[in-house]
Amino acid sequence: MDIDEQHVAEPGLAVLDVTAADEETVRSVMEGLQQLWATSGVTAVWRVPGEAGVRARVYADVRRHPDHA
Repeated sequence: MDIDEQHVAEPGLAVLDVTAADEETVRSVMEGLQQLWATSGVTAVWRVPGEAGVRARVYADVRRHPDHA
């Protein structure tokens, strides 16, 4: 999966690929990241045939904290 340049165009922007044994763990990690930074939120989870685990991608702006309003 390619990373679009706009998602890392400036300092503080990050693309995080999460791999875990199961979907519940991946979703838990994504939810935890949402508590720390402004993120794209919980995204679709996928499997790569022939590889262990499930994966998800999160876009984060580590300069900003999430809006808890």
